Amino acid sequence: MIQAFDAEMFHRPVMVDEVCSYLLTRKDGIYLDATVGDGGHARAILEKTEGQAYVLGIDRDPEALERAWKRLHNFSGRFKLLHGVFSCLSELLHEAGVGEVNGVLFDLGVSSAQLDLKNRGFSFRQEGPLDMRMNPLDTLTAFDIVNSFSEDELADVFFYLGEERYSRRIARAVCRARERTLVQTTTELSDIICRAIPGKRGKIHPATRIFQALRIRVNRELEEMDSGLREGKNVLLEEGVMVVISYHSLEDRRVKIFFRAEPDFDTLTKKPLVPSSRERKENPRSRSGKLRAARKKTRKEGEVQCHG
Repeated sequence: MIQAFDAEMFHRPVMVDEVCSYLLTRKDGIYLDATVGDGGHARAILEKTEGQAYVLGIDRDPEALERAWKRLHNFSGRFKLLHGVFSCLSELLHEAGVGEVNGVLFDLGVSSAQLDLKNRGFSFRQEGPLDMRMNPLDTLTAFDIVNSFSEDELADVFFYLGEERYSRRIARAVCRARERTLVQTTTELSDIICRAIPGKRGKIHPATRIFQALRIRVNRELEEMDSGLREGKNVLLEEGVMVVISYHSLEDRRVKIFFRAEPDFDTLTKKPLVPSSRERKENPRSRSGKLRAARKKTRKEGEVQCHG
C-alpha cells in the first residue's frame, strides 16, 4: 500500500495537471522524465495512473536523484532512477532494459532545489561559490568562466546566452574587477553587475540574465537540449507524446522550431501553455514557464523512420 506523502518537504512541480493531461496516453504506459529533479512530475504520473505506470527518471545531478528517491520510494517497483544527460537518453534506456516509451517529459532549466542550495552557486540572492554545475563531477565552473574568459568571450556569453543588452559593459566591468582580485562569490559578481548597469532597476534583477548565461554555458544546456529532443523523439513510441517546459526564450524558440520542423510530430499546442494566475501566485518560480507538446505520428505502411 502507498504510504502518506508529506508534500511540504519538496518543491511543487510546474503545470503538473497540464503535463499529465498531455503526457498520459495510457494508464499502464512507460514514461520518461528526463529532468526528474526531486521527483514532482514523476510522482504525479504515478499517482494519476494509480501506480500502474512505470517511470524512468533521469537527472545529471546526483543530489537530485537522492531527493527523487525519497519522494518516490513508496512506489517501489514502478520507477527507476538513472544518472546521465540528455545526449545519452537512448543509451541510458538501453541499460535499463527499455527500448521505447509512451511519453517523454523535459522540465528544463535549473530546479528550485538547486537555486535554494547556496553552495551550488546558482542564485545571486544568497552568497555562495561561483559554481553553477548541475553535475558536481563536471570540471568547468562559473568561476572559471568569470575569471579566465577574455572580455570579448564574456561579452558573447552574456549577449548570446543571456540576451543582455549591456553585455559588453558588464564584461568590461568584470575584467576590471578581477584585475584587482579574483571574483569568488555570487554576491561579488552580482555587485559588479549592478554597478555596471546604468539607470534605475527594472522588474528583473540586473544579475538575472548574466547568471542565466553563465549557467547555460557551464552546463552546455542548449547543446544538451537539442540532443535531448532528438533522443527523446527516437525513444518515443508511435502516438506517444513529448512535453517540454521551458523558462526563457532561447529554449522556447528551439522547442517550437523543433516541433514544427520535425516531420515525425504533430504539434498539440499551437501556442505554449503558461501557468494559471493561481499557480503563479502560489509558486512564483513557475511564472516564466511555457509548455509545448507534440504527438509522434504513426508511420504509414512501408515508410521508413529517419533517426536524427
